[in-house]
Amino acid sequence: MLKNTKNRGLSRSINKRQKIAIAGVTTLGAAALAISAVPGNAQTTTAEAPAGKVAYSNEQIKDVKGSVTDQLAGEKVKAAEMAARHKAAVATAKHRAAVAHDKHVAAQAAAKQRAAKAAAAKKAAAERKAKEAASRSAKRAAVKPVAAKKSYANNLDGWIREALDIMKKHDIPGTYNGLHKNIMRESSGNPNAINNWDINAQNGVPSIGLLQVIKPTFDAYHVPGTAHSQYDPVANLTAAANYAADRYGSIDNVNSAY
Repeated sequence: MLKNTKNRGLSRSINKRQKIAIAGVTTLGAAALAISAVPGNAQTTTAEAPAGKVAYSNEQIKDVKGSVTDQLAGEKVKAAEMAARHKAAVATAKHRAAVAHDKHVAAQAAAKQRAAKAAAAKKAAAERKAKEAASRSAKRAAVKPVAAKKSYANNLDGWIREALDIMKKHDIPGTYNGLHKNIMRESSGNPNAINNWDINAQNGVPSIGLLQVIKPTFDAYHVPGTAHSQYDPVANLTAAANYAADRYGSIDNVNSAY
């Protein structure tokens, strides 16, 4: 089986490579196959052929062999050229693929770089905007006019209104009317009024000021931010209102001596 396979392969090789040569030899006639070869340096001779068959010279046989050799060489050249073109085409395709890949990688890198630059620019813009806003706020705060200190008249009405504003800051209840009615009953609106005859006076702590406050009560209920003097109208009113709020709920609830 192996021998037959080899012969068949050889037969296919001969058919492929010498198809044209064999066809040429066949046209010369079957008699050419019976011609004996002569040495290469011999003169051209004509072999005798059997009766009824054509005889061919050595030169004619050489020509046929040379034609076959040339054709085989031509086929080899063509095959080599085709192989070279295929190899060149493959190399070109690989080169184009490599160039396309490099361009794609470069494009991706450039896109990432642009995105990073855009993000950095956005962040810088946000930081710059925040700084500008802070700067504007600082400038506005610097030029913001300071509210003028509220002024009060130096009389009973002014003293009561100033005392009410201070009482409001310290959550001390009381109204204008509640203060005014008790002031009029206790001192008739005289901040220097002093009681020298009641039990407090006898005990050495006379009642003093607009709401007739004794020293121990004034000290205990003094309101921060006011003067430390019973004779000060605002200090006297706020301390008395603070005491009344603690004992009666509000100066408004006081309707007699307290």
